[in-house]
Amino acid sequence: MTAPPLSDVPSRRSRVWAWGLWDWGSSGFQHIALTFVFSVYLTDSVGADLPGDVPANSWLAWSTAAAGVLIAVLAPVIGRSADRAGRRLRATGGWTALVVLSMAAMFFVRDDWSYLWLGLLLLGAASIFAELSYVSYYALMAQVSTPSTVGRVSGFGWAMGYVGGIVLLLGVYLAFLSGDGGLLGVPTGDGLDVRISVLVAAGWFAVFAVPMFVLLPETPPVAPGAPRLGVAGAYRALVRDLRALYRSSPHTVWFLGASALYRDGLNAIFAFGGVLAVTVYGLAPGQVLVFGVAINVVSALGAFVGGRLDDRIGPKAVVLGSLVGLVAVGTVLLFVSGPTAFWVFGLVLGVFVGPAQASSRSYLLRMCPAGQEGQMFGLYATTGRAVSFLAPALIGLFTYLFGSDRAGMAGIVLVLLAGVVALSGVRSPALARSHSAR
Repeated sequence: MTAPPLSDVPSRRSRVWAWGLWDWGSSGFQHIALTFVFSVYLTDSVGADLPGDVPANSWLAWSTAAAGVLIAVLAPVIGRSADRAGRRLRATGGWTALVVLSMAAMFFVRDDWSYLWLGLLLLGAASIFAELSYVSYYALMAQVSTPSTVGRVSGFGWAMGYVGGIVLLLGVYLAFLSGDGGLLGVPTGDGLDVRISVLVAAGWFAVFAVPMFVLLPETPPVAPGAPRLGVAGAYRALVRDLRALYRSSPHTVWFLGASALYRDGLNAIFAFGGVLAVTVYGLAPGQVLVFGVAINVVSALGAFVGGRLDDRIGPKAVVLGSLVGLVAVGTVLLFVSGPTAFWVFGLVLGVFVGPAQASSRSYLLRMCPAGQEGQMFGLYATTGRAVSFLAPALIGLFTYLFGSDRAGMAGIVLVLLAGVVALSGVRSPALARSHSAR
């Protein structure tokens, strides 16, 4: 028995909204813990007086790299296990609960260098749990979409994540972080304002995740009654499945490789965009947060509109068009200067980022064999991690060779361009879908 492919029966709108609310809630981890608040608190406050020659930034980078290695190793096997046992929904719930608990525990990380290790451990663990939750969550898209709606559903979810992050980030900034303890006048000593912000973000994720677990049905098992495999057996089975997939649908494997390239370029835009905004275009550090909110709004709109186009012209056209747009705008940014130019072209860049991200996951869902969605999204996570060094390495290389932060931007453009070339040879999902055994 195999799990059913994407159903032609329209999903209830309430289930689509419940699925999208999980994305809205997960922004609590992405925006507050990982990107803008807690990670900055660890390096700038908790680890500011760290003894020794190794700065807190280096420890954060190493712990992040270690978490990435574990994600790459675990994701495909865990996704495969959830497929076979028919427990994608339960798997998503379990990993979500672990993310929420890890974030709640961050409240106990005080502003003292001796708490740095606890903070790094909790942030690394939460990153692993979050990535593993995305594997089964993305696979659940097959539960709430049809072949004719998968693009708009993916775009809707991605837009919900952007907007949820904006609302939460602005809320905690105004309530706790702006000025001296925000509008609520929270004491700032011992990092209490930041610690409360992370606690609120944990509750935010927990609350908005609940509707999905109430309204969505669990997936049926791919192989009911199959014996449990050990770790070694699971990896041997994974290799067999990949060989079979390459024989039956090689373009699915090629897509995983191509998407790994351009997703590394997309990640670099977010990782280095704020730094480049300050060092190259002269934005004040406080303006970066405002720009971050603005580009999230634009990216959300782009993801929503791109999802509609996805269902009309196919995800390949949407992703390729978005990548070409990113390469063109990125090239222009190499030559313009000043805050105004950055605002104009930076926001145009955001228009293309959302569709590229949202349509990538609908692309894979349309291509992967029935019953293997969790495994394929596990490999999606793994391949993304496998080349995640490429764009940062090129940024560092060009910055060093030319003695200019601006030159480093060429590294991002080249990785995106490589993604365009690699994706051009991949069969469109509509053809690949009919070719694969469903």
